[in-house]
Amino acid sequence: MSADAFAVALGKGLQLRSHVLRTALVFGLAFGVAQAVMPLLGWLLGSTFAEAIAPFDHWISFGLLALVGGKMIWEALTPDPPADAEHPGHVHDTEAYSAREVVLLAIATSIDALAVGVSFAFLDIDVWVAITAIGLVTFVLSFVAVLIGYRIGTQFRRPAEILGGLVLIGLGTQILIEHLTA
Repeated sequence: MSADAFAVALGKGLQLRSHVLRTALVFGLAFGVAQAVMPLLGWLLGSTFAEAIAPFDHWISFGLLALVGGKMIWEALTPDPPADAEHPGHVHDTEAYSAREVVLLAIATSIDALAVGVSFAFLDIDVWVAITAIGLVTFVLSFVAVLIGYRIGTQFRRPAEILGGLVLIGLGTQILIEHLTA
């Protein structure tokens, strides 16, 4: 689930000239909190309607995870838009990122986590452990991605997105098989 946040943080790291650690911390915290809050909201929505949906909850979980995973794979395989012709190779300093932009990017990269959170309502898991793990992993990956982006580049963005999508589809398939064979 952290692949989108990782990719965005990596891209932002590529644009930095200074304030790398501060930017890594800001993006890590923003993305980590958003990735933890969204599945919690999804879980609350799913829990509210759990009794009515219980007979086909496994299909919902499978569908949501397959859609999110498929979207990640699709985005990884879709070519990036052409670079800005007006400012090719333009490098931004960290001051170019407003708090509003960071919040919008954090929300945009965590929308998929809302759908995953809905599936939590139908699974026998401790939601607090799950959202804590999601938030911490996203924080660490986003923090490290800014540093990697600053140092190396975007070589691994697409493979990470593809792997993340395959993992989500696999998880959804496992849930479906477990419920259908139980």
